[in-house]
Amino acid sequence: MAVDREKLKQEILEKVREYHALAHMPAAFEPGKSRVTYAGRYYDQKELVNLVDASLDFWLTAGPYSNRFEAAMRRRFKARAFFFVNSGSSANLLMVSTLCSPGLGRYLEPGDPRPLVPGDEVITPAVTFPTTLSPIVQNRLVPVFVDVELGTYNIDPARIEAAIGPRTRALFIPHTLGNPADLDVLSDVAKRHNLWLLEDGCDALGAEWRGKAVGTFGAMSSISFFPAHHITTGEGGGIVVNYTPLRRTALSVRDWGRDCWCDPGKSNTCNKRFDWQLGELPHGYDHKYTYSNIGYNLKATDLQAAIGLAQVDKIDEIVARRRHNFARLMDGVKSLEGRVILPRIDSRAKASPFGFPITIADGSERKRIINALESANIETRLLFGGNILRQPAFTNIDHRVHGTLDQSDRVMHDTFWIGVGPRITDAMIDYMLEQLHRAFGR
Repeated sequence: MAVDREKLKQEILEKVREYHALAHMPAAFEPGKSRVTYAGRYYDQKELVNLVDASLDFWLTAGPYSNRFEAAMRRRFKARAFFFVNSGSSANLLMVSTLCSPGLGRYLEPGDPRPLVPGDEVITPAVTFPTTLSPIVQNRLVPVFVDVELGTYNIDPARIEAAIGPRTRALFIPHTLGNPADLDVLSDVAKRHNLWLLEDGCDALGAEWRGKAVGTFGAMSSISFFPAHHITTGEGGGIVVNYTPLRRTALSVRDWGRDCWCDPGKSNTCNKRFDWQLGELPHGYDHKYTYSNIGYNLKATDLQAAIGLAQVDKIDEIVARRRHNFARLMDGVKSLEGRVILPRIDSRAKASPFGFPITIADGSERKRIINALESANIETRLLFGGNILRQPAFTNIDHRVHGTLDQSDRVMHDTFWIGVGPRITDAMIDYMLEQLHRAFGR
């Protein structure tokens, strides 16, 4: 008896929906017993169904779901391109490596900043995540560290222009914990000094500046899809390409550095696969094995993209829930002002909070406060690397510091943050506030 393949597939997917209802429903919150995590996966049956659907096709590399996911993200940002990669860290590496490609020059317009070369300087804040800084170091560029503001925890906009030197060629700026950096200043400085502007938007999906999406101001921006972030593909990330001349080089660097632009499984999109003459290769050398950039294989899988495609539809809901949780925490800790420095969001911005940062006025209390929260089953995190130059991996890198890094050191000693993720309920917020006040003895 012949089996109807599509009918069988739909039966399998219906069973997946039933399984989700049995195995993946959240447990009831029990104060003090349930762990209030700083972040976590937010999903329903759609992600599970898409994942199984993709697995049944057994397309293990990038494929149909990847194309649809990239198209959905490109539309959301109204971008020139969106490239899905295997992590937010790889997204940062891809952006910096694209600007360092010698071949990029053939695509740039007159008056554009030139490609970066070893020894060029990149302005970036000292409070950062390691893999925002690592691509700068790996490409033999010189990071120029600028201090941050307490409250926003972003690069201090008043210090940026004075940090520019004769070899400064780019700004690489993260939007810390989903709070937009001053994009008026960044855009203006980049334009007047003819600098590349890169946004690290890994924490900031859904944030806005003057009503425009964060991630659309720089030439490129990165996103992370790690489970802690706004949406997830498991491991995963992506870059938003806002300037068309960067598109082809970024695609090449992501895909081994090859000159060929064929999709996986295709071999002759250009109709001249064996008729190219590039570099010192013999005429007709296979275009699929011709490399015009120093690149990597940074692609993610179709299984990951299938999850991401279901997550895209939840972005607005997730951002709204994060904003709601952030606002409730802000209202609840205002009575602690004086003992803590509260987070601050610029009036021109709409944050898409990744976390709720707190700086202790008396820094000697931080360890005690954190231990009290962790003992109450409330997860805490420090603000990434603190002053990154104090981290063992970066103490001896070639760099320049503009001014002092006093506030960055303060963050390293006195700041921590708690979660605002969409899985956190009002009951959890009430419990978090109760335990915060108890820790402070109020």
